[in-house]
Amino acid sequence: MSASSSGIVAGLTAAALATVGYLAHQAAESLPDGLGRAAHAGAAPAAGTSKAPPVKKDPTALPGDSGKGARVVYSLRGDRVWLVAGDEAVSRTFEVEPSAVDPAPGSYSVTSRSNSVTGSDGVPVEHVVRFATVDGVVVGFSSAVGGPSASAPAPKARTGGIRESRADGDAMWTFATIGRTVVVVR
Repeated sequence: MSASSSGIVAGLTAAALATVGYLAHQAAESLPDGLGRAAHAGAAPAAGTSKAPPVKKDPTALPGDSGKGARVVYSLRGDRVWLVAGDEAVSRTFEVEPSAVDPAPGSYSVTSRSNSVTGSDGVPVEHVVRFATVDGVVVGFSSAVGGPSASAPAPKARTGGIRESRADGDAMWTFATIGRTVVVVR
């Protein structure tokens, strides 16, 4: 009888181990990502599944830390401007050529405007919208009259001219009147 008893015990043990193994597998599969899966961290996704692509931030999306209300938002890192209406709708966004002198991040107001002048680098510009001064250098948006080839400020000149296309300059001129808020973000 001992042979049959040990066979039963062996069978019950095998069944118990199989059940525990199955339940452990089920529990591991139901864990949220990152919990208890260190052994699987480098494993490839199972067949039929795919890794989610990395989330890339939309460069044209309005920065979250850019204030409220009608304003011009200027991103130093993105070299981009947004014209934002009072209802938080972006009416226009566009890239700019940065100036040699950057204003510190913060909130400013449009202090003066000029329809047509010669920039401090000698380039004729139009629709100049000024909003800051940094170490004696006036900073503002402008469009080069000579077209795209003249749009970037002179590389060695210490200017505050943030250059935009003529079409974008027209939009800025219409939107950024005296007193309009300009928010500079990194």
